[in-house]
Formats: sequence, C-alpha cells, structure tokens
Amino acid sequence: MLEKESHCLTGIRIGVVLTGSHCTIPEVIPQIRKMKELGAEIYPVFSYTVDQTDNRFYNADDLKEMIRDISDKPIINSIVGAEPIGPGQLLDIVVVIPATGNTIAKLANGIVDTPALMAVKAHLRNQRPVVIGISTNDALSINARNIGLLLNMKNIYFIPFRQDSPHTKANSVIAAMDYICETVIWALKGKQMQPLLLGPA
Repeated sequence: MLEKESHCLTGIRIGVVLTGSHCTIPEVIPQIRKMKELGAEIYPVFSYTVDQTDNRFYNADDLKEMIRDISDKPIINSIVGAEPIGPGQLLDIVVVIPATGNTIAKLANGIVDTPALMAVKAHLRNQRPVVIGISTNDALSINARNIGLLLNMKNIYFIPFRQDSPHTKANSVIAAMDYICETVIWALKGKQMQPLLLGPA
C-alpha cells in the first residue's frame, strides 16, 4: 500500500516521459497530479509523437498546457533537450507512462532516436531507477522478448500490469496506472513492486 505520509515524494525529481499510446495518456494525467501532490518535482518529457500529434483522445497543444500547469517546468521535446539529464544528474527517477511497444523495443535494443529514449538513456548512465508503464498490443507476441530483456536489466522497474482484453486482444498488456506512485516509491528503494502480474481488472 502507498505510504501514509502525505508528502512521501517531497523533493524527489521525477522525469515523466510520455510516449504515444494516445488512448492511455488521459489515464496517467491524474497520477502525474498525484505525484505532484505527494511532493514530487515533475520534469515532463514528450516523445515526438506525443509532442506533435493531435488525436481523438486529446489535442497536443491542450495536453502541453495541462502538463505545464501540473509541473511548472518546461516540456523537454527534443533529443538535445533530454541529453543533459545524464551529465547534469537532473533527476532522481524517470517514469515512462505510457511506454509503447515501439519505445520498449528500442530501449531494449539500445536505439535512441526520440527525446523519450534519450531521457531514459541519459538517466540510466547515472545508475538511477527507471519505471516502465507498459501499454502495447504486442506485449505477448513480438515484443515479449524485449519486455523480458528489460525485466532483467539493472535499474529498470515495471508498474504491475495485466492483459487488458484477453478475449479480443490476446497479446495486449497495459500497466495498472493507479499503481504508479507506489511503484515509484518501491523503485526508489531499489525494489520491484509486487505482484508484477495482475489478474483481470
């Protein structure tokens, strides 16, 4: 359970990385607010897709305004902007919410071609924790190998996840985004929140 202290994340610098699982982003916004309410400093990072794409779930400019209001920090939306996270040791933890299958595959294979991936790579050079909130339709098919690689990587932690629609999308998995704060607290202690695999919602 979440620690009872109302400010249990006070002073913790959290890089919140948003990637293009557009349908999941509205679900993570309340959790970003919650981290801020618990005392965290929020540093937002947008993938190119999130930064530039209007879709049926949100308008990109509206999302930017909302995130700026929550974080009070400028949005990092370029590789050049994300690179100083490493040498400057700017963050205590990075949370990728949601993490698309594309982002997971590239991260597992050392490909850094978006601000989101650069933020993770730069942060990991400091051997500090990264939390992954998976949201992808191919988690139990072509991306299963990549998820397995990340599960075995030092300093990588996963928000507990489940199949979101096993009868209609058998390979699809999504993190239980209401566990973001708890997973962050455990990851800051160097521990994976358990159980990792959840039953049906």
